[in-house]
Amino acid sequence: MKTIAVVGASADRRKFGNKCVRAYRDAGYQVYPVNPAESRIEGLPACRSLAEVPVPLDRISVYLPPPVTLALLPEIAGRAAREVWFNPGSADGTVLAEARRLGIAAVPGCSIVDIGRSPSDYP
Repeated sequence: MKTIAVVGASADRRKFGNKCVRAYRDAGYQVYPVNPAESRIEGLPACRSLAEVPVPLDRISVYLPPPVTLALLPEIAGRAAREVWFNPGSADGTVLAEARRLGIAAVPGCSIVDIGRSPSDYP
């Protein structure tokens, strides 16, 4: 089973960090929501950090503002995921340049659309 960590996952169903959890779960991924302020998201246990995710990751999907994302890049790089999706609003030129410098397989774009879903499918 493919794995994904959703960094910036949210318990608020209106937020894209929640829609991503639901979309990837529906697509058959093992989903690990990451949010230090939540204990469960969509019935799944939330990890306080990427370090708490107990398995190797195929993907990481980021839903945080660029300054927060930039600070987390070393932790993201340490997970060595095959792809790291920087969703709209989570990265700017500085974040993407630093991600690539750290060897992160950075993909700017909507990770939900990449799996053939639309965020509008998850009201």
